[in-house]
Amino acid sequence: MIRSRAGFVVALLVWAAAGPAIAQNLDPASQDALDTVLHVLLDPQARSGELASNLQGAAVDQQTRILAGSDATAQELYQVAGEVLKELAQSSGGDPQKMLEAVDRARTDPAAFAAMLSPATLQRLRDLSVKISDTKRQSDTKR
Repeated sequence: MIRSRAGFVVALLVWAAAGPAIAQNLDPASQDALDTVLHVLLDPQARSGELASNLQGAAVDQQTRILAGSDATAQELYQVAGEVLKELAQSSGGDPQKMLEAVDRARTDPAAFAAMLSPATLQRLRDLSVKISDTKRQSDTKR
């Protein structure tokens, strides 16, 4: 289950970024960039404004809503993606090249990518995965 959900989170990270790693302090420019991306991910109004001019992002957002099954669950998915992005930025020291390399590696080895996440973030991802799966099963049963 984590494989498919982790793959989707990787897609979100690609859009957002266009054993557990050791966290590093971010330089001010990297922290500002991370804060901006997190604002877009977590604030539905800011996200809508950004998606109006980003076709790739709009497509990912549409997939997010379909996968999530509700706006509330989609927002939860964006929140978890934000946590993953924060951890990725910290583990890479804010180096965009290292972040992209980690995301690229995650495409072929999502379990290794998941292993770099904190236990709390991994648990949120698992819980959300179960919630989405349960919603899909309920939806399929009603058909």
